[in-house]
Amino acid sequence: MRTLTLAAASALALAMPAAAAETGGHHIEDWSFSFEGPFGKFDEHQLQRGLQVYTEVCAACHGMKFVPIRSLADEGGPHLPEDQVRAYATQFTVVDAETGEDREGVPADHFPHSSLPNAPDLSLMAKGRAAFHGPYGTGISQLLRGIGGPEYIHAILTGYTGETMDQAGTTFYENHAFSTGWIAMPPPLTDGQVEYADGSPNDVSHMAEDVATFLMWAAEPKMMARKQVGFVAVLFLGLLSVLLYLTNKKIWAPLKHKRQA
Repeated sequence: MRTLTLAAASALALAMPAAAAETGGHHIEDWSFSFEGPFGKFDEHQLQRGLQVYTEVCAACHGMKFVPIRSLADEGGPHLPEDQVRAYATQFTVVDAETGEDREGVPADHFPHSSLPNAPDLSLMAKGRAAFHGPYGTGISQLLRGIGGPEYIHAILTGYTGETMDQAGTTFYENHAFSTGWIAMPPPLTDGQVEYADGSPNDVSHMAEDVATFLMWAAEPKMMARKQVGFVAVLFLGLLSVLLYLTNKKIWAPLKHKRQA
């Protein structure tokens, strides 16, 4: 019964977009993630911790149907050894497309769908939630602070105050990050709930940061490659601009001297 309530509440919590103004209990704090900015990058170990939080906590209800399991071995991502990826895939049971029978998962498979129909898929959740809004149509706030999807996830997971309210047979939990200030999802994380092998802090805030980072990678697995290509393109355009300026100056210099004469 608790699983059903958690999934249903998750659908309410994550399916509603964040509002620009802080109405009711709504408050999204700007969080400094390692991947933000033109030179930011994912922390490989943090992604591995986020994968652990997703697997042990979130995957009970939420799926990531657009993310192939084999991508866990990619550079720029969790970068797990291939044998670990194969072992990780075997924990899932999938229906074989040819035989129609159940079999163990393999790296070529995608993460399973959500186990319940009202539990939203988390594949693109970090890109689907905008916590920050600038002047309409300008994109200034998004350029400076990012779209805020990871901040939204972090805020929801850490926004519980401990207060509860019973209404129509349902218990609601006060959450200052949720749009109405009250949410039906019980706090999914507790301090020390996930034990990290590397000894990293495992309080609620750090676990929320880790899983939010992992979900950002799931939504943008090629972010680092895109940043590298963009940086090279900017350098190339800058060099081309200098060459064009010098070429233009050399071509028109004789005519300018004639006019002065």
